[in-house]
Amino acid sequence: MKDNIQLGSIVLSTQGRDKGNYFVVTATDGKTVCLADGGMRRLAQPKKKNLKHVSDSGVKLETIAAKLIEGRKVFDSEVKSALRQFCQQIQEEKQNV
Repeated sequence: MKDNIQLGSIVLSTQGRDKGNYFVVTATDGKTVCLADGGMRRLAQPKKKNLKHVSDSGVKLETIAAKLIEGRKVFDSEVKSALRQFCQQIQEEKQNV
């Protein structure tokens, strides 16, 4: 599942003080990813995290990924809003089960 992590993917932090929080991948190399959530971790200063310490949610934010690939400006508010919607969907799914 770690191979599916790309720009714009939503990942869950599994280690560290941010454990349990969702982030968007803003950059990646072979072993690490840079993560932002638009709030505490802004796009200007993303968190660098080892791939072993994140879990892929299987969701990719296509619009944000396209902007990152093209080098266009991505706003923190876009990332924060997308993550908020994603977390609301997860909560609704848990309530329906």
